[in-house]
Amino acid sequence: MSTFVLVPGAGGVGWYWHRLVPELERLGHQAIAVDIREDDPRLGLQDYADTVLAAIGDRRPVVLVGQSLGAFTVPVVAARVPVELIVLLNPMVPLPGETPGEWWEATGQPQARELNDRLNGRTGDFDERVHFLHDVPPEVIAAGAGEQRAPSDTPFGQPCGIDCWPDVPTRVLVGRDDRFFPVDFQRRVVRTRLGLEIDEIPGGHLVALSNPAELAGRLDGFARGSL
Repeated sequence: MSTFVLVPGAGGVGWYWHRLVPELERLGHQAIAVDIREDDPRLGLQDYADTVLAAIGDRRPVVLVGQSLGAFTVPVVAARVPVELIVLLNPMVPLPGETPGEWWEATGQPQARELNDRLNGRTGDFDERVHFLHDVPPEVIAAGAGEQRAPSDTPFGQPCGIDCWPDVPTRVLVGRDDRFFPVDFQRRVVRTRLGLEIDEIPGGHLVALSNPAELAGRLDGFARGSL
């Protein structure tokens, strides 16, 4: 069985994975939900990687799963410890030396989201309930109300500390209902930046909250090499 190290997106809240962890354990795996104090302006991308490395400890090898902004952290970690697989989940796939702040315009994400909204009859600016929480059960939204943390601006001005993508098998899993990073946008970015094709799963940007059982099954299949 595998040890999954789960790296959250912006805000760094380990709670994001709380529905996925028992599903992975039910399948016989170990799952570590990393909590990163991304609300602390003293901390930056290297500190986030150090937090993940501390959570890994002496476990070898591991499967690194990076949600959204977590894609800026997992390749740095994978360059420092043995990793059997990287799984990127609705990711901000970085280029070497790119900052998270540069990523948005470099990839065209704002335009892709706005186009997707227009095509689906949505108007207005980004709205958390519309773009993040639309498929998350109401009881999960309520339970998470006190768990959220706003990320500091610090990491958004710091470059991703890799010279190239690590020589580690990598899979990219995309929520086909993601309204924030639409699936066609993600397909283009992943092809351009990693030369890979995406895998799709029902769910939005926060698929670990909306569809944890199927997500666990996909991760299990990736780790076993059966998918």
